[in-house]
Amino acid sequence: MTPLKKLSVAETFATLPKTPDETIVNEMLSAALDQFKKKIIVLDDDPTGVQTVHGVSVYTDWSMESLEEAFSEESRMFFILTNSRGFTASETQRAHEEIAARIQEVAAKQQQEFIIISRGDSTLRGHYPLETDVLRSTLEQQTDVSFDGEVIMPFFKEGGRFTIQDIHYVQDGETLIPAGETEFAKDRTFGYSASHLGEWTEEKSNGAFPSTDATYLSLDDIRNLQVDRLTDQLMKVEHFNKVIVNATEYIDVKVVVIALIRAMNGEKHFLFRSAAALTKIFGGVSDKSLLTKEELVSEQNQNGGLIMIGSHVKKTTEQFEVLQTCDFIKFIEFDVHLVLQPEQFEKEVQRVIEMTEKFIRNGQTVAVYTKRERLDLGENQQEDELKLSIQISNAVTSIVKSLKVRPRFIVAKGGITSSDIGTTGLSVKRATVAGQIKPGIPVWLTGNESKFPGLAYVIFPGNVGTATTLKEVVELLHH
Repeated sequence: MTPLKKLSVAETFATLPKTPDETIVNEMLSAALDQFKKKIIVLDDDPTGVQTVHGVSVYTDWSMESLEEAFSEESRMFFILTNSRGFTASETQRAHEEIAARIQEVAAKQQQEFIIISRGDSTLRGHYPLETDVLRSTLEQQTDVSFDGEVIMPFFKEGGRFTIQDIHYVQDGETLIPAGETEFAKDRTFGYSASHLGEWTEEKSNGAFPSTDATYLSLDDIRNLQVDRLTDQLMKVEHFNKVIVNATEYIDVKVVVIALIRAMNGEKHFLFRSAAALTKIFGGVSDKSLLTKEELVSEQNQNGGLIMIGSHVKKTTEQFEVLQTCDFIKFIEFDVHLVLQPEQFEKEVQRVIEMTEKFIRNGQTVAVYTKRERLDLGENQQEDELKLSIQISNAVTSIVKSLKVRPRFIVAKGGITSSDIGTTGLSVKRATVAGQIKPGIPVWLTGNESKFPGLAYVIFPGNVGTATTLKEVVELLHH
């Protein structure tokens, strides 16, 4: 496959069709959402998917009790954190079979229609197409619904992920890099080569869904408000073929949602695989300014904060290097390579817990970071590496679980790290998304059942922000 060209951000955006009048689109959207009575259920494969919303609930399990509570909420949308990006394929399959079956059961009991958005990564990593395939087959077996299509929308403005002429790009400074040429495409578990989304779905489905069978919603039609034409395209989709959405602005998502609601009101059934932008618009979530320190930290709590750094992507390491210039933070390196020597490892975990506890109690903010060199066991050892990385993750989580003192705030860096700390370390069953502390960086307020109720828990994705963003977030919370 010939590598696609990198583009200049400024030049590319200058040549795109002009965006339509926001007021007109907002009126059309609000009318469409008023007519849309289905519950919106977002299955999030890691906790960063709430990075565009506020005032919605996130459930960390899918027990019948949680689902019944979620369906009874006033809110039109709720999130279930599946955390499946950290699962094996068979665990992912089992979880999605269980979730789909239970959602269907609760929905039937409460006589409530629903749609499911499978929220995946805006750089295209994750168990795709496994997740939506399992949701589709489970729901089709249990009901008389058959799904006409799957809507693919990885656009995520806050992270600089744009789809232009059916090709998905990742912004890096002033450049747009085709997704297939980025470090994310080389992911050991979820790698891929195609950047054209039709070719990507073909590649991921091993040819089951050829790119020529996909339906492409163009920026020209979207920006010229050709809602009838877009709706017609959607009405013709069948056999679970893919719908590729081009978007570089939230207004594009709004126009597409209007067309989608018209098609669904016309009895079309879709599943969705999207990044975080779609959920905000479908859920009718208003814009909200970034959170302030006053909204997040109580002045009564004079303890230090806690920063946990697990993610190894390049961006995290750059952000961590800048963080190290903060003189008010105590840094504790956690030597995770000792995982190969269980007794030493146990001692190391205890050492980190004791130091963390002592500093926080003394009012000092602590950053615990895993050793930056990756543990590499050599060729064909991925399964063993995965097992060890789970042990390491459990150890990182146990640091939070063992805390006897309530930190002023907790920041967790990296999706898998933040998920484990939220569900296991802090025992959260249901959190409320307070909003964002910086674009694309969500904050949970932990529920009453959790270890520290009402704590501001900042979920900092591995691949969001610039080199200085982590330092800025911590400074805002600390000072």
